[in-house]
Amino acid sequence: MRAWAEGLGIATFVGSSGKVFPAEMKAAPLLRAWLSRLRAAGVRFHQRHRWQPEGFGARSAEGGWTLHFDTPQGRAEHRADAVVLALGGGSWARLGSDGAWVAPLQAAGLPITPLAPSNCGFDIGWSAHLAERFAGTPLKNVRLACDGPDGERFDRLGECVLTATGLEGNLVYAASRLLRERLAQDGQAP
Repeated sequence: MRAWAEGLGIATFVGSSGKVFPAEMKAAPLLRAWLSRLRAAGVRFHQRHRWQPEGFGARSAEGGWTLHFDTPQGRAEHRADAVVLALGGGSWARLGSDGAWVAPLQAAGLPITPLAPSNCGFDIGWSAHLAERFAGTPLKNVRLACDGPDGERFDRLGECVLTATGLEGNLVYAASRLLRERLAQDGQAP
């Protein structure tokens, strides 16, 4: 990741969470450099197009895909030899991530893993005393360890925040898949 960003002329650093950040703490220069590289490679972008997934599973006689979009100018159709879908989840409906693509792709026969929460906090059920006195307290240099239902182990040092109802923050988000799976299977995630 860092080499890729550097190849675009963007210096990076690794934060305490283990995440990579642009040295200038601005994403826009990285995005502009990446878009410029993609355009130079022949990628075409169509802004303000909202993909309409109906009929997605039908391929043309030539083997390509026909895609339908709603645009400010009305309905548009584009043909593609290959399609990469990066559709987002269902967490920001007002920004377009509404998960509306799931049902049409399932109807087209594509296997879809059900949407599930990720990068989320977890409720623990603190005592009233702890919740009232310590909610909002950052916890630094703590270790979170847990096992997923299939024995996958998470064990990492990091940071999180004690909330009125539980824990959240980068360390918890990194373990969220295993915690969620364990809760679903066992009703608890020690």
